[in-house]
Amino acid sequence: MITHVLIIGAGAIGLSSALALALAQTGHRITLLDRGPAGGESTWAGAGILSSLPPWSYGPEIDGLIRRGSRLWPEWAEQLKRISGLDPEYLPSGMLALDIADRATAERWCHDHDWPLAEPPATVSRLIRQPDQALWLPKVGQLRNPRLAQALRQAVQNLGVDIQSHRAALNLVFEHGRIAGVATTDGLLRADIYVLAAGAWTQTLLGEASAGLDIHPVRGQILLFKAQPGLLPCIVYRNGQYLVPRADGHILAGSTLEFVGYDKNTTEAAHAELLGFAQDVLTELKESTLVRQWAGLRPGSPKGIPTIARHPCYDNLYVNSGHFRYGVTMAPASAEILARLIIGTGKSLDPAPYVWPAQASG
Repeated sequence: MITHVLIIGAGAIGLSSALALALAQTGHRITLLDRGPAGGESTWAGAGILSSLPPWSYGPEIDGLIRRGSRLWPEWAEQLKRISGLDPEYLPSGMLALDIADRATAERWCHDHDWPLAEPPATVSRLIRQPDQALWLPKVGQLRNPRLAQALRQAVQNLGVDIQSHRAALNLVFEHGRIAGVATTDGLLRADIYVLAAGAWTQTLLGEASAGLDIHPVRGQILLFKAQPGLLPCIVYRNGQYLVPRADGHILAGSTLEFVGYDKNTTEAAHAELLGFAQDVLTELKESTLVRQWAGLRPGSPKGIPTIARHPCYDNLYVNSGHFRYGVTMAPASAEILARLIIGTGKSLDPAPYVWPAQASG
C-alpha cells in the first residue's frame, strides 16, 4: 500500500523534505502544497549564507543543524544539478567577520567546533581595518536563493513529486484524533501523513492544535546592488549585517530583524541603515547601481531552535519549521531528520533537540 505524504509549504524546508523522502525510494506518494509559487516566500528573499551569523554565537542545537547542513550542501548542490539540470549556484566564497568584540574567544570556539580559520588573501585583507577584530573563515559557502528554489522545484518534480502551487491551505481537518485532510482554496486534500513546513504561517495553520508551539514572523529587508563581478571577493559579516557577492556582480546587503507581524512592506529607515552599512564596508558601492529593496518573513522561534517532530496529539501530523534565519542552511539536515521520523530509517542528527516544545518542557 502506497503512503501519501502531503507537505504544506514549498519553501526550502518543504522542498528539501520532499527531496529527502523521494530519494529514499520507499514508494511514498508525495504532494507539495503552497499558497504561492514554490520557493516564493522567505526562501526567495534570503541571502543563502551557509553559516550562522556568527558561528560562535549559538548553542549546540542550532550549531549542529548548521554544521550538518553546510557540509551536506556541496553534495546536495551537485545532486540538484544532476537531477534538475539547473544550477543552484553553490559558491565556496568564504566569509570575513569584522568588529569581533572578543577575537580570542571566537578563535577558540572555531577550533573546538571544527570551523576552519586561515590568514585572509590580499583581496580579502584590504577590507580589514582592525586586524585584531577580524577573522577569515575560508570554508563558508553560499547559494543563490532564487536559483536554489528553481533547482529544488524541478528536481522534486523530476522525481515524481506533485507540486500544487497557488493553492492555499486554509485549515487542518480533525477527525477521531487524527488529521483527516487539509481544507484549501480549491477543496479538501486528503493524505495519510501531513507535514507542516509553512514557515512563518505554520502556527496559524495549526490554530488550536499548536500545543505550545511558538512560530512567528520576523521581517528582514535586503538591498541589491549591481557592481562589477569580483568587486567583493567574499561574504562580509559585521554586527548582525552582511554583504553577499554573486558571481555575476550582484551584491546583497542585509538584513534587518523586525517584529511587525505579517507586514512585508519595505521602509526608508531600513533602506538608510543598510545603505550606510554597505557603503561603509565597501566604499565602491557608492558608485554602483542600487537595483532594488525587498522584504521577507522568517519563521522565528524561541531561541531560534526549529521544531522537527511529530505532533504530541496527532500521530499523522509532523512539523518541520521555525528555522528563523537559517532555513536554507539547515534544510538538508532538517530534511534528513524528518525523513528518518517518517520512514523509521536513515542517517540523521539526533532528533531529540528538535522535539515538540510541549514534550521538551514536559
